[in-house]
Amino acid sequence: MRGISGTLSFPGEEPVQSALLERMNYVQQHRGPDSSGLWISPTRDVGFGFRRLAIVDLDAKANQPMSNEDESLHLVFNGEIYNHKEIRRELEARGGHSWKTDHSDSEVIVHAYEEWGVDCLHHFRGMFAFALWDERRRHLWLARDRMGVKPLYYTWNSRFFSFASEIKALLIDPRIPRRMNEEAFFHFLSFLVSPAPQTLFEGILKMPAGCSLLVRPGTEPHLTRYWDAARDAVPQGLLSEADATVELTRLLDESVQLRKVSDVPVGVFLSGGIDSSLNTVLFSRGEKSPVHTFSLGYEKSHPSYQNEFAHARTVATQTQSNHHEVQIGETDLLDFMPRMVELQDEPIVDPVCIPVYFLSKAARKQGVIVCQVGEGADELFCGYPFWDHILRWDHLGGQPMVRPWLPLMHAGLTFVGKERSLAVEQLRRLQLHQPIFWGGAEAFSQVGKSLLLGERLKKRFSRFTSWEAIRPIYERFTAGCRMPGPVHWMSYLDLNLRLPELLLMRVDKMSMGASIECRVPYLDHRLVEFVMGLPEKLLYHPGQPKRLLKMAARPFLPASILNRPKQGFGLPLVEWFLGRLGKQVALTLKEFARKTDYLDPREIDRLLALKRASQLWYLYNFALWHEQSIEKSLFIPSLAGGES
Repeated sequence: MRGISGTLSFPGEEPVQSALLERMNYVQQHRGPDSSGLWISPTRDVGFGFRRLAIVDLDAKANQPMSNEDESLHLVFNGEIYNHKEIRRELEARGGHSWKTDHSDSEVIVHAYEEWGVDCLHHFRGMFAFALWDERRRHLWLARDRMGVKPLYYTWNSRFFSFASEIKALLIDPRIPRRMNEEAFFHFLSFLVSPAPQTLFEGILKMPAGCSLLVRPGTEPHLTRYWDAARDAVPQGLLSEADATVELTRLLDESVQLRKVSDVPVGVFLSGGIDSSLNTVLFSRGEKSPVHTFSLGYEKSHPSYQNEFAHARTVATQTQSNHHEVQIGETDLLDFMPRMVELQDEPIVDPVCIPVYFLSKAARKQGVIVCQVGEGADELFCGYPFWDHILRWDHLGGQPMVRPWLPLMHAGLTFVGKERSLAVEQLRRLQLHQPIFWGGAEAFSQVGKSLLLGERLKKRFSRFTSWEAIRPIYERFTAGCRMPGPVHWMSYLDLNLRLPELLLMRVDKMSMGASIECRVPYLDHRLVEFVMGLPEKLLYHPGQPKRLLKMAARPFLPASILNRPKQGFGLPLVEWFLGRLGKQVALTLKEFARKTDYLDPREIDRLLALKRASQLWYLYNFALWHEQSIEKSLFIPSLAGGES
């Protein structure tokens, strides 16, 4: 795992400065505390920075930036290529490559590009974000992994192009203005995230998952989508449920074993739910020593969130793991908030950020540098109970006898004061022939946003909806899906929006804040291609979330784990809002609404009076981010010996 950064100066502009690269490196040191490196081209038109968290090939020869034999190629790379040994053997058999390391996956990328050019991406099985400078072709090539496990941000204008693993590294450059992207904020209020390629910073973009970017000096960057979960799915229309279960088990086990590749200790985050429990059991098979497992709970019992320690202990006992339990309370959250906002770059308003950080911190304390996590299973295997509701609405809205009544139903709910409700929003979408599912984390409805926004933004976005962010994803789905249908649409949308930009970013930013790496076996791209190619009848069963995954898990997990009701990983926000957290949120939001024109103070007062904990938490996170990232000047370190 690493933190990467770099800049390309266009013809006639000022040369790349080592001091700038050093400062970009410095603010990402938590991503790579083991070593750092710089490379600047002889002509000083391109330069890379690198921070290393040593995981594969710990020798100093594997440090980056990495180059090929004649130094015509230079690479900075964040992530892991799990099949790097197989690719190296294939390249060695082809001949013509000279190796400087024993088994560095970074060097494999360089030589794979030498051999196959940009098509080398199709050979990689892993998580990655990298930038490669090709001196012969005089271009910079960047790529983000298929699922978006690793982040990659960039900015450009007529003078230069810059990139980094974190936005704060880009903001180090005084040439980059610090302004909020108001359109991204409008979408953020719907999705709890700014949809790629937008960020909440105007002029700073994020690479969409499954895409690469080609940059030639003085020209506009060219984005290419090299992989797509719908287009690249492998149709399995004739597969029986029994055969699908067998193949799913094989692919998942293969994915878990691949993600054990490491030269440092690897562990598992174990909540006691099906996803993490199955991961733990598969991980422990064949291990010669106990696996480290980590669970988190809260100091007191809370009605809104019950600790899962008992369930995690069941699996820990079954696998004879070296089990660690972490307990936190409201004070831990309040003390961590400033650091959390700093680590996030953009507001990642999922409360799970807090437990992920404290689990990562506990793993690091035990010397465990890599952990596997369970993200992605719910999105692939219909694990959310509310999907039943969405699919019933979708089916109802498509009936010819029902469609003429949709406007009357919409008007009726509005008349009785339900205009803010998601049901009204879904009826509006059905009338417009739009899919009613806009992602697994909708915060405010269209009407709710219009009431929440201040007058200036309300006028600006009066004829604008967040369908504009969904539309390109929907068009890709309808054009390329091998197995079209509402269930696959729901998985596809979350794979393209909520997972890469919210759920996976909470894991990346919080784990890297504690200097550990997290891996996601449920999102191996071959596993995703298989699941997205299954008929919907094998994936969705009303009232039976994750039926197919549970069938695969049945030989490995006890009934007490398989049959327990779903409990999402989270915080006891409802109770904590009755204490210090609620007071802090109220003070912060009232002051934020007073000094800015983004939010209507009357709506903030209404939400506070109703104690809408989740929505208030979202807005509180945004207000803290705005204060730290937009209003305040970022500290720019001055490093001795740096070139100015």
